[in-house]
Amino acid sequence: MAAVDEYRQHIQRLLSEHAQLVWDSRIRAELIFDQQRDRYQLVYVGWRDSQRVYGVVLHLDIIDGKIWVQQDGTEVGIANKLVEIGVPKHDIVLGIDPPKMRQYTDFAVG
Repeated sequence: MAAVDEYRQHIQRLLSEHAQLVWDSRIRAELIFDQQRDRYQLVYVGWRDSQRVYGVVLHLDIIDGKIWVQQDGTEVGIANKLVEIGVPKHDIVLGIDPPKMRQYTDFAVG
């Protein structure tokens, strides 16, 4: 359970750091942290002229002690950031990849 608590802290810190990178003052970065259900998201909301901006940039879940990357709209890749701070690859599932393709990555299959 200690690992899951640590994973929660890592995820919240990384999403909070990424939220600071919004380049347009018309766009708001919203952090959604549901610790009870272990669901974490970074959403961009706003308007650029008459164009609506809304999208989930990052969505991570903790399921059965593993971090599931459900959405990753970053260039570097949130999974790579997690590995850099010490999360083992066998505890990261790339939920954005089709299940049959996960076996070909260095990460967990599910």
